[in-house]
Amino acid sequence: MSRQAWLALALLAAGLPGPAGATGFTDIGQDLEQRAETEVEVHGALRLRGELLYNLDLDRGVDPAGEPLYPVPPGDPTGQLLTNVDMRLRTDLSLFVPRAQLAVKLRVDVLDNLGLGSDPSGPPVGTVSQEAPELAFRVKRAYGEVLLPFGLLAAGRLGSHWGLGMLTNGGDCADCDSGDASDGLALMSPLLGHVLALAYTFSSTGPFTDRRSDSRFLDLEPSDDVRTFTLALLKFHNDQARERRRQADRTSFEYGLYASYRWQDNDIPAGYLSLARPESLGPGSVMARGLQALALDLWLRLTLPRFRLELEGAVMLAEIEEPSLVPGALLREPVYARQFGLALESEYGAPEDDWGVGLDAGFASGDPAPGFNAFPQLDDTAGQPGALRGAQARPPYDNRFDDFRFHPDYRVDRILFRELIGTVTDAVYVRPHARYRLLQVGQGELVAQLSAVASFAVEPASTPGGERPLGVELDPTLAYVNELGFQVVADYAVLFPLGGLDNPAQGLSAKPAQLFQVRLAYGF
Repeated sequence: MSRQAWLALALLAAGLPGPAGATGFTDIGQDLEQRAETEVEVHGALRLRGELLYNLDLDRGVDPAGEPLYPVPPGDPTGQLLTNVDMRLRTDLSLFVPRAQLAVKLRVDVLDNLGLGSDPSGPPVGTVSQEAPELAFRVKRAYGEVLLPFGLLAAGRLGSHWGLGMLTNGGDCADCDSGDASDGLALMSPLLGHVLALAYTFSSTGPFTDRRSDSRFLDLEPSDDVRTFTLALLKFHNDQARERRRQADRTSFEYGLYASYRWQDNDIPAGYLSLARPESLGPGSVMARGLQALALDLWLRLTLPRFRLELEGAVMLAEIEEPSLVPGALLREPVYARQFGLALESEYGAPEDDWGVGLDAGFASGDPAPGFNAFPQLDDTAGQPGALRGAQARPPYDNRFDDFRFHPDYRVDRILFRELIGTVTDAVYVRPHARYRLLQVGQGELVAQLSAVASFAVEPASTPGGERPLGVELDPTLAYVNELGFQVVADYAVLFPLGGLDNPAQGLSAKPAQLFQVRLAYGF
């Protein structure tokens, strides 16, 4: 057997599953094979999603800055009901080259999370059509794959996903809103029954200037580029192999270790801060940054004939030698981060069973600074006691940011972490869940699911109410799924907030919030 053929078999046996929209080391390259002629494959789904949100400000008044916990109708600040309807057409396209194990792949999202009725043609009262939005097409991924004698090489804008998706998430789930992608190269090769993966990522480059042709650009200052190097070692099965082993009463134990190092020597804040941008860039625009960051992640999955246990744990360490964003105004004291995250998923019950139960749990380290900071921004101000949001580091007074943040597309609940905070951060949760197949007709089935989420803050000082308990949420689901690609899902959620979400400054207790969502998906 040739070396190239052996590599192909080894990579496929190691488990590189997934459609054209494959994400991450465990998904890339599974469909590479020599083909007699050029082939094009298209996969995707049209998603429409409608929501009713009731009392998500929890009737607990405003924070110290005078803002409610969640947006309220401007015409009636005491109003309870908000609505939203949006859509997205996702298309994954693969072009396979004949007589070669080579493919070029593309993911394009059309009308990505577009609110229906958000682009009326003319005055709203008289519109009879909708205008095309400026960003109707979003190219999420564009990359090539080729099988070489020494391994599988992928290059371009690739999807990024690892393990459960707690740390980095490709956003491939039916209800996901974002998803990670990285510009760079990835090389995967079999090694002693494992897959060794190396990746080099151009995380941030620029600022740029025009070249003479005006159609290409030039990176002005290479020393300010942010680069990331990742090393991973994995042992796993693809979905089909894992299912065959399960049905044969065999146990599958899969695992992976992921290490990623990021660095930046200098920085040009004027390249991304509009207020600081001068008419021309010069030596005074470049300042030392000294960023070093390390992420370590361990993923484990145990699959028995009627039981699945999956675990992911991560540690993130970082140091920024010079945190100032203003050239010439140096702080001279480094900022540090030490963050920890853990996610556990389990289920007892085979997929063909009418029922299944399980227990999930998670932990995200916290920071004692007031507020949660799920989506840090450069202009974040220091949090005040009683606020839901606030910067976790405020040099030179507070030089640490130790709050770990789950990826927002790693879904835990529907109100507290998804809508109010934004993601799991500075918190611990426990999530029992159950499912039951109510009806199976032809190629479709009706399934009921129920989960309950109890959530607590790691640092009580981060919560608006100054207490650790955050809330208990019930999340029932009723879903009809057809094997041909159509599904309709009805989600409900009710959050019973606890002391951590109260407003003690105004003597107000947080009241329950509710959410109802209906989602239609047309897959192809």
